[in-house]
Amino acid sequence: MRALVLEDSRAMRIILKQILQSVGGTVEEAANGKEGLEKLKSMEKPDIVLVDWNMPEMNGLDFVRAVRANPIYRQLPLMMVTTETESSQMGKALAAGANEYVMKPFTKDVIQEKLKILGIK
Repeated sequence: MRALVLEDSRAMRIILKQILQSVGGTVEEAANGKEGLEKLKSMEKPDIVLVDWNMPEMNGLDFVRAVRANPIYRQLPLMMVTTETESSQMGKALAAGANEYVMKPFTKDVIQEKLKILGIK
């Protein structure tokens, strides 16, 4: 599994990277949505992208919209991993094209379960 993690918190990137590596994943990282779009262009297409909502330069919601606007990435699984806990925010993310939504704080088991739901091994 190839994953891309978009998260402005270095500590959170490390945590997510460790979880994904524990299930056999290789992980690329970006600190914001703008970096994430550049990383998508330069890397082999990932199997999953984990996206924080609140990031500088380009937030996660705008990243999801930009990815979904590109036909190459229309089927790319996107998982929001965020502190946004309002149901209206969840609805916005899913309507924009996120496939799953995880609220921080989370456990390793929650991330693994979401990966299973998305069919990511």
